[in-house]
Amino acid sequence: MKHFFLLLTLLISTHLEAQEVPFIHRDQIERWKNTESDTVFVLNFWATWCAPCVAELPAFEKLNQLYAAEKVQVVLVSNDFRRQVETTLKPFILDRGLKSQVVFMDESNANNWINLVSPDWSGAIPSTLIISKRKNKVLLFEEQMTYTELEEALLSVL
Repeated sequence: MKHFFLLLTLLISTHLEAQEVPFIHRDQIERWKNTESDTVFVLNFWATWCAPCVAELPAFEKLNQLYAAEKVQVVLVSNDFRRQVETTLKPFILDRGLKSQVVFMDESNANNWINLVSPDWSGAIPSTLIISKRKNKVLLFEEQMTYTELEEALLSVL
């Protein structure tokens, strides 16, 4: 019986592992903005310590789920502290059950990449960048967004 519970615990813990969190650099922003694909990228810049960021995450999760069959890719770009990726970010992803792709912006100086996102961006979070190369549109929202606002913005570039 003891072996059964050990096996069950191992199976459950393996199943509940948080998704991998790739570390990205400034060049990834350029790739998203200059892609030749028909995919619309919805990039949300956020952090686990930012209350408005956390409050809007369900809207991005809903968008990710409802537009999964479309050429829409939701990417949650974490601006947490590097030293807290394992101890804070990954457990947060697991606890919240996030399904959208989460990446970590691995740049020590935000001034080196903020203007790549948009020259109009102050660097404040939450912020969302929607990129549609097909429609040649880039939309920046430097505020917390509701699902309705997010979907309207997405539909304007699809």
